[in-house]
Amino acid sequence: MCGINGILHLQSQKKVDERILIKMRDSLEHRGPDDKGIFIDNNIGFGHRRLSILDVSSAGHQPFLSNDGRYVMTYNGEIYNYKEFYPELKSNGFDIETTSDTEVLMKLFELHGLKMLHRLNGMFAFAIWDKLEKKLIVARDRMGVKPLYYSFYNEIFYFASEQKALFTAGVPLKMAQEGLEEYIFNRFVAGENTLYQNVKKVLPGHVMTLHEGGKVTTEKWWDLKKEIQNQPKIKNPVEWFRETFDDSIKMRMISDVPVGVLLSGGLDSSSVLASLHHQNYKDIETFNIGFKEKEHNESHLAKMMAEKFDYGFHTMQLENQNLYDQLLSATYFQDEPIMHLSEPHLLALSKMAKPSVKVLLSGEGADELMGGYVRYKALKYPSLLNSIATIGALDLFNKQPRYDKLTRYAQISKKSELVIFNGSNIYPKDIAEIYGINALPKNEYRKQIYKDAKSLYPENLRRQALYFDQHTYLCSLLDRNDRCTMGASIECREPFLDPRLIIGLGSLDDKWLFAGKKWKFILKKAMQERLPNEILQFKKVGLSAPWGDYITKSTAFKDELESFSKSELFQMPYFEHINIQKLVVNLQKGDNRMTPYIMPLFMMHIWMKSYAAKF
Repeated sequence: MCGINGILHLQSQKKVDERILIKMRDSLEHRGPDDKGIFIDNNIGFGHRRLSILDVSSAGHQPFLSNDGRYVMTYNGEIYNYKEFYPELKSNGFDIETTSDTEVLMKLFELHGLKMLHRLNGMFAFAIWDKLEKKLIVARDRMGVKPLYYSFYNEIFYFASEQKALFTAGVPLKMAQEGLEEYIFNRFVAGENTLYQNVKKVLPGHVMTLHEGGKVTTEKWWDLKKEIQNQPKIKNPVEWFRETFDDSIKMRMISDVPVGVLLSGGLDSSSVLASLHHQNYKDIETFNIGFKEKEHNESHLAKMMAEKFDYGFHTMQLENQNLYDQLLSATYFQDEPIMHLSEPHLLALSKMAKPSVKVLLSGEGADELMGGYVRYKALKYPSLLNSIATIGALDLFNKQPRYDKLTRYAQISKKSELVIFNGSNIYPKDIAEIYGINALPKNEYRKQIYKDAKSLYPENLRRQALYFDQHTYLCSLLDRNDRCTMGASIECREPFLDPRLIIGLGSLDDKWLFAGKKWKFILKKAMQERLPNEILQFKKVGLSAPWGDYITKSTAFKDELESFSKSELFQMPYFEHINIQKLVVNLQKGDNRMTPYIMPLFMMHIWMKSYAAKF
C-alpha cells in the first residue's frame, strides 16, 4: 500500500526534473511513511512512498525493476491471490526472490502482459515503463478502490495517487465549471472528470497506454455488465454467498502486519466480524465511532459484537474543536470539498487505530450490491411517487427531514433522473428554488452508466440504481475510505468487493436482494446463524452525523459560520443568487431542513479557505 507518482515528458529529449519528482513523491508521505524511492531515465520518472504490508523488508522497495532491466514499475495496492501464481511463474523459469506481491505482479506482466489483469483478485493502481518500446502503461483495479489521477500539462504527463501531488508539480489548481455543477447537483464528480480543470481519473477497470510520440490509447479491461451477463446460474445462492464471502475475508487477512476491523455495529461490518470469528481468527482489534445523539449511535451494538467474539473494542466520539480540526485535515487529504460528511470521523477513527494496526477491514460495498439504502425503496413503485408529490405540495407531512426529502424527490418525473439523482440530497427543483441555478449538469458519464444499467435490467429501476451506484456513488465512498485511512497511514480493505461477489450478486434474481422488510436478504439469510437478532433487525443508521447542530451550536464552529455567511464563494457567478444569510438564519432557528442546502456550500467554503489557498 503506497503513494505513487510519475512524470513523462512527451518530448523525449527533455529530462525529468528530479526536484519536482521528489516534491510530488513527498507530498504523499502519509500514504507511505516506511520507505521511499525514485527512478529517473531521461524523460521518464517514477516516485514511490511505501506503507509496508507484505514483505516489510527492503526487498519490497519500489520503484521495482524487472530482472532483465526492461520494465520499471511503481505500484499501489494488494494482490490478495498473489501466492497462487508461484507454481506457474516457477515453471516458466522465474525465480521468486521476495514474499511481496509487487514481484509477482511484475513477473506476471512479463509473462502475460495486460492479459494477467483478469486473473488478479485485489485492489491496485500501477504504472509500468517499457524501456524497449518506450511506452508507459497505467492501470486501475475493477472497482476503483485505489485512486489514480493524471494531467497533461505543458507537454508533460503527470500521474499520482492524489491530486495534491499534481498541484505540487505545478499543474494549476483551477475549478472546472462542469465539475462544480456536478458537485452541487450530484454531490461528487463521477467518471474520469474531477472538480478541477486539467485533472482526470483513470477509470476503474481501465488501462491507459502512452507512447513516447504522444499517442494515447485507453482500453476497458473489465466490464461489469458483460461479466454479469456471462455469469453461470448460481444454484444455491445462500451457500454460494457464505462460502465466497468467507473466502474473500480469508484472502483479505493476508498481511505481515496486524489487521483490525472498522466496526460500526451495523449489519455489514458485523458480518465481517462474524466471518472472522467463524474462521477462528484470534486477537482482532475493532474500532468504532460513537455519537452522543441516540438516533445516530450504534456503538452499543458494536461493543456487544466485539465482546461476543472476544475481540478488542475501541470507541471514540468526535465533537467541538476536535471535530473542526479533523474536518480541516480530512479536507486536505480528500483534495476536494468533503461530501459524505463522515470524513472527519473516519479520519479520527483511523488515527485512533494506527498504534494498533496497519490494515483495516471495512463493510463498504454491501449496500450498493444488495440494496441497503432506504432511498432505493422509492423506486419500487415509481407511479406512487406522483401521489406523494401531490400530497407533498399540500405540505401535509413534509415537516420531518425524511418525509421532506421524499416529497422533494417525488417531484422528479423522468425515470432516468429518478436513478441519476437517487443518491443526491437536494434535487433539481430544490436547487432552482433555493440556489437560483436552473441548468442541469451535462452528466455524460452518469447518462452512459444509466444506459448500461437500463439495458442490463430493463424496467427494473431498483436494479438500475444499484448498478448505477456501483459505478458512481460507491467510487466516491471508496475514495473517501482510501483518503481517510491513508491519511493516518493505514490500508483499508473491502471484503464485499471481491469480484466473485460483485458479479454473482449482480446475476441473482430480485428476491435475493429485496425480500423482507429491510432488504439485503441474502446477507441476512447467510448470516442468520452467526449474528444476533439485534444486528439482523436493527434500523440502519450508517455513519451519519447531525451537522446542522454541529455548525450552529458548537463553539468551535461559531466563527466559521460567521465567516461562511460572508464567504467569497457567494461572489462566484454560479452562486451569486444564493441568499446565504437567510439559509443560515433559518438553520440557526432550528429548521434542520436547511442542512442539505447549507452543507455542500459550507464544505466548499472550508475547502477554498484551507486547501485551495495552499497551492
